[in-house]
Amino acid sequence: MKTDTKDTYAIINLEEYFPTGEGGTSITYNKKDGTSLAKLFIPGFQADTAAREFHISETVHSLGIPSPLPIRLITDGKRFGAEYELIAPKRSFTRIISEERDKLEELSIRFAHMAKDLHSTPAPTSALPSMKDLMAGWIEEHRDLLTDEEYGGLLGFLGKVPEVDTCLHGDLHIGNVIRTTGRDLWIDLGDFAYGDPRWDLGMMYYACNSLSDERLDSIFHNDRATMRSHWEIFAREYYGVSSQGDLQEIEHGLLPFIGTKLFYVVTKLTHTKSPFTSGIIKKFVVDY
Repeated sequence: MKTDTKDTYAIINLEEYFPTGEGGTSITYNKKDGTSLAKLFIPGFQADTAAREFHISETVHSLGIPSPLPIRLITDGKRFGAEYELIAPKRSFTRIISEERDKLEELSIRFAHMAKDLHSTPAPTSALPSMKDLMAGWIEEHRDLLTDEEYGGLLGFLGKVPEVDTCLHGDLHIGNVIRTTGRDLWIDLGDFAYGDPRWDLGMMYYACNSLSDERLDSIFHNDRATMRSHWEIFAREYYGVSSQGDLQEIEHGLLPFIGTKLFYVVTKLTHTKSPFTSGIIKKFVVDY
């Protein structure tokens, strides 16, 4: 495994930690003394993956955006990751809503205000990636997976996206906010970037309205009706609209952002383009 020589990784003893969660790319551990959380990427991820996420988290925290304090880069000798402030007790907004259904409106409105604050925060563009540039680079890198029509449609859409230098979470949804005593914090900041807020809002809309029942339950611990209601409460508060017609117009404007971002997400996970992404690109971008 290649390491990033520009950064120093402290060697930790896993006997001082216990596992607390496992995702698609990493495993988290709490330190037994209750002082920190360790996130280690699974074998195969290079050290600079951990360094990138850690340094982005440092930048986000330095901006005053509510988030756990990044502490240090770490390795157990085989895997690389980082250590962060341990937030305890905590529950994600998704978990709270699933356990206390009467909190749906309150937390959806709170999330809307957190998102608006985030999307109005100027980003240090020298320290964070541009989402638009990231998408353009990915499309060029994976040109062989695209038909001429798809390639032209995606680049044509990107050419119309305005240059915006405000913060984006990169994976905006209520599972990525945790509540602890007196604080609501953003977590999972590895895809944090800057650009048009519709990159965030499009994927949030898609997650709330288009995922399978199984994935909604697995990721958000809530059913389709709850997630649709969450989106509608959030969108009306975020955009300041009240009519269904206005909301539908907003949702329609998010479609090409969804199509482009899904090509990035799916090919990043599978290293190939599926019939699903071809259909999405055609419907949401080319024919938009």
